Amino acid sequence: MMDQNQHLSKTAEAQRSEERKTRNYCNGFKMFLAALSLSFISKTLSAIIMKGSITQIERRFDISSSTVGLIDGSFEMGNLLVILFVSYFGAKLHRPKLIGIGCFVMGIGSILTALPHFFMGYYRYSKDTPINPSENSTSSLSTCLINQNLLLNRTSLEIVGKGWEKESGSHMWIYILLGNMLRGIGETPITPLGISYIDDFAKEGHSSFYLGNLFAVTMIGPIIGFLLVSLLSKMYVDVGYVDLSTIRITPKDSRWVGAWWLGFLVAGLISVISSIPFFFLPKNLDKPRKEKKASVSLRVQNEEKSQMAHLTKQGQNVSETVAGFFQSLKNILTNPLYVITLVLTLLQASSHIGIITYVFKYVEQQYGQSASETSILFGFITIPTFASGVFTGGYIIKKFKFTLVGIAKFSFCSHMLSFLFHLLNFALICENKSVAGLTLTYDGNNPVASHINVPLSYCNYDCNCDQSQWEPLCGDNGITYISPCLAGCKSSSGSKKSVMFHNCSCVEVNGFQSRNNSMKLGECPKNDQCTRKFYVYIVVQIFIFFSSALGSTSNIMLVFKNVEPELKSLAMGFHSLTIRTLGGIPAPIYFGALIDRACMKWSVNNYGKQGSCRIYNSTLYGNTFFGLTTGLKLPALVLYVVLISVMKKKYQGKDIKTSENERKSVNEANLEPLSSDAAVDRETHI
Repeated sequence: MMDQNQHLSKTAEAQRSEERKTRNYCNGFKMFLAALSLSFISKTLSAIIMKGSITQIERRFDISSSTVGLIDGSFEMGNLLVILFVSYFGAKLHRPKLIGIGCFVMGIGSILTALPHFFMGYYRYSKDTPINPSENSTSSLSTCLINQNLLLNRTSLEIVGKGWEKESGSHMWIYILLGNMLRGIGETPITPLGISYIDDFAKEGHSSFYLGNLFAVTMIGPIIGFLLVSLLSKMYVDVGYVDLSTIRITPKDSRWVGAWWLGFLVAGLISVISSIPFFFLPKNLDKPRKEKKASVSLRVQNEEKSQMAHLTKQGQNVSETVAGFFQSLKNILTNPLYVITLVLTLLQASSHIGIITYVFKYVEQQYGQSASETSILFGFITIPTFASGVFTGGYIIKKFKFTLVGIAKFSFCSHMLSFLFHLLNFALICENKSVAGLTLTYDGNNPVASHINVPLSYCNYDCNCDQSQWEPLCGDNGITYISPCLAGCKSSSGSKKSVMFHNCSCVEVNGFQSRNNSMKLGECPKNDQCTRKFYVYIVVQIFIFFSSALGSTSNIMLVFKNVEPELKSLAMGFHSLTIRTLGGIPAPIYFGALIDRACMKWSVNNYGKQGSCRIYNSTLYGNTFFGLTTGLKLPALVLYVVLISVMKKKYQGKDIKTSENERKSVNEANLEPLSSDAAVDRETHI
């Protein structure tokens, strides 16, 4: 009887112990899932803020689009610095702590990006802007004062030279580059180690459910990001430091800079907060005993096997391992199907990266929309359109059980559809604005062959104007003039944003010149035809996003389905490395360099060097932007035809339906694009 009681007592104690383990396991796993969700939200939030702030950074630091492209590509540089370390040591070390360190580093990178704002002087959007913007900023605007203005301009430049030492002419943008690189370093371990941890310790058959929920929750990041960028773009960069009533420019002005730095501070703090829970999680979660008996994660089994193999082969020569690696690499690089797929996806990714990086800038410059309006607009159309496209594409593949050749054909059709919609963009390019001194002579009567060194006219010849100044005015004749002085304006009245200029000798209305002509500050708005084109452009982008997303799942399947099963991981890894190295880094730079060629008017910083662009040749900008993307998309479509032809020859007579294994891969592929979109940070595949 005593023995039976002791046995029952031990059994009850074992049950209680097992219940405690189950409770601890559930609590630990839930905490990990919650922390990982927050880290995914923070990294996608940071990515959207960086993309949405590109134009603001360019103006604030007075740099060209190609330099901004270098800053954007620094994220990939940071990622590549540690990707090998994470890939090799990640699974062997404490994964939650590594993820926590990554989140913390990512947060520090975002905060570092915002720091230059606090070390620079007030933003000076014009040479005539006072050192302290709270002073009367309109009293110093230069007008046409014959034989006197040259002296005033020199005095103004001397003042600027003394008070602008820490302004945008300095190299403070390097801190932005380093911060973005640090963000890339920190983000590297989050996705691979986080997903592998879930796969290892989720209940049997539940990992797909958890990953689906994770990627769904991640979409909160881009939504918040677009809203935040829209809100902060309306706020002046020096908000809280200057009297905003003295700022005479508006958010639609090409010199406007929003509070870009606030977004990075918010994203950085969220990233740092998301790192905290990971430091309190165990390296491994103890699954309940029944769960252990029922199933052990394939990854854990593989790790144990690899460890045993390592112990039994310690004496093996390392050179054999290296030789094996290079032999495997040779196998995938001599596989024509893999190489063709690699090149065509690289071309597609490069075009996507270029578009995502500069599409905000394009809409602002081409259609005269503010950064705030552009951000909220793309947030509204991009996320639901892309998500529905990915879901529809995955469903079609699973529903019709395509063969591998069928998957390639489906991918080709979806991207051909996207390409045809893309060609419509050329018809939606607006005409250049009428700008005296750039597209017209200074008197506004005749067009000019080139915007370079347009000669002065009789109306402003004796005004001794500073031709590098950009202080646009809009005349009643619908023509934009570069500055009050170059418009021949002799006097001004009013203050702040309501200032008016009078007796502007270069302005003619209905062919008659009047000394009483008045003008107001600001560029003339785009014409009605351009506004109508903008609405059509939005509809076209919805179709482009949807059709591109439709084929994203099949693209990923083509990468790993055309190699031997044992080379699948290497194939995916090399594919990712290639896209990041040859797509993520150079694409923003060469896109930016070509966009710079469309600039008609550059700012000049206090060192006399070229700064950021004030106004673009709309036609040249549109043709360059879409011409470059077309030049990348078209060869990719040709390679699709080659790929399908080679696949038909290889698989001729074989009925390779998507088996159970392949259907599982479809589900995995459905998650992958969401992962990379959710990580807009590499920021590649929207």
